[in-house]
Amino acid sequence: MFHGKMKAVTFSYDDGVTQDQRLIAMLNRYQLKCTFNLNSALLGQAGMLLREDVSVAHCKPRPEEVPGIYAGHEVAAHTLTHPNLALLSDEEIIRQVEEDRRALSDLVGYEVVGMAYPGGTHAMNAHVADLIRANTGIRYARTTTQTHNFDLQDDLIIFNPSVYHHIEWDEMFRLGKEFIDLTPDTPKIFYIWGHAYEFDIHNTWDRFEEFCQLISGHDDIFYGTNREVLL
Repeated sequence: MFHGKMKAVTFSYDDGVTQDQRLIAMLNRYQLKCTFNLNSALLGQAGMLLREDVSVAHCKPRPEEVPGIYAGHEVAAHTLTHPNLALLSDEEIIRQVEEDRRALSDLVGYEVVGMAYPGGTHAMNAHVADLIRANTGIRYARTTTQTHNFDLQDDLIIFNPSVYHHIEWDEMFRLGKEFIDLTPDTPKIFYIWGHAYEFDIHNTWDRFEEFCQLISGHDDIFYGTNREVLL
């Protein structure tokens, strides 16, 4: 159970971009909690991404800004430089994950124990997961394989989210309504993930706020970070 409740909602957003600040302000308005997965070696860098023929900012906060920006939420690892882990040597996989985890822990002042795989499921495999499990301080790690359900999972080092907000808007709202109506006999988790910069592609900030309004404020739901929900 989650603080005496059978249902929990948690969010996970990747890359550590400046759009996180707008997202955090929105989440805070509705008392929602999120885990933000950062690449410590890329902090302070500015850039642009081309997504769906739209150029969007992909700028990282400076290291000294991280504690203030993410206060009240959770910072987790995303590797030092966002490589495809499946293509790296065992030693480099461990270095990318563990050095990122330690650097972020030093920045935020608490031990970072979570992560999201950079590049998602297609950039990792069982061997990568086993290396992380055996050689780092990571206790849970998110893939990008959507389950479209709320079931608990045995392997937290290969944890699959419920839904990806950016390309599954209708499914996210459908699942949200289903989750609200649910009266489960066993614990259930609704896990939403994405990237904050994706809200800029088609200006879907208002639509996400509608979802926050829908999912928030229910007395039978615990709202927590990944760490608070999974551990």
